[in-house]
Amino acid sequence: MTLLRSALVATCLTLAAVAAHADLLDDIMKAKKIRISTDMAIPPAGMMDSSMQPTGSDVETARLLAKDWGLEIEWVPTTGATRIPNVNTGKADIIISTLSVTPERAKVIDFSKPYAVLQSVVGARKDLAIKDWADLKGKNVTVTRGTTQDTELSAMANDKGFKVVRYDDDATMVAAGATGQADIVATSVALVNQISSKNPQKPWEPKFVIRNFDLAIGIKQGEPRLLAKLNEWVAANLKNGKLSDIYKKYYGVALPAAMSQ
Repeated sequence: MTLLRSALVATCLTLAAVAAHADLLDDIMKAKKIRISTDMAIPPAGMMDSSMQPTGSDVETARLLAKDWGLEIEWVPTTGATRIPNVNTGKADIIISTLSVTPERAKVIDFSKPYAVLQSVVGARKDLAIKDWADLKGKNVTVTRGTTQDTELSAMANDKGFKVVRYDDDATMVAAGATGQADIVATSVALVNQISSKNPQKPWEPKFVIRNFDLAIGIKQGEPRLLAKLNEWVAANLKNGKLSDIYKKYYGVALPAAMSQ
């Protein structure tokens, strides 16, 4: 009898805990607002236009999602390093901010189906003879703190013989490249092009590809209903071409056809 009573108490406590757990999708829909963590300093994904309004591929993606769900957006400012803490501490509901899918990140957050792609490269001035990792030996390679490039290059720096130099956000890293404070960066193709556009007298170019990454929407773990709804939304908007249209508008090429299958 004692064992039965203990089992009943345990069951009641479990049910109470489940009931007490706030479902994030319900909270979002009830508030009619979604808090989205997006970096506004990483053109062309996120930036401010001449009227100081958010624009860019991730911004348009976020606006499309909010429109489809009938929600208002609350932008949550972020950098590469603060995107994941924003959702895990409840400051933001989701991340739409060039968030690459990696095994390390999958341990601490959940990812939607990929909605876009990112090519990660080593970039430098055109006059620098860099073709592969061996050419980085003895040199400084600049990254943005908390990015996939930071994680990947930090793990190989000793073996490859280069030093990783970190900046806290992409805008500062771009400025460092454009002003000559940094000669080599590991980042996206878009940011290498941005460095070049800021100093046309000393143009930059991608030197070699590190890897291609899927970009996905990030959420805190333990929200299966929100994740399922995000996956349905991504799949629908890949199939109808809207996400590819957004990507092509800002990157000049369509998303890989296989993504819409």
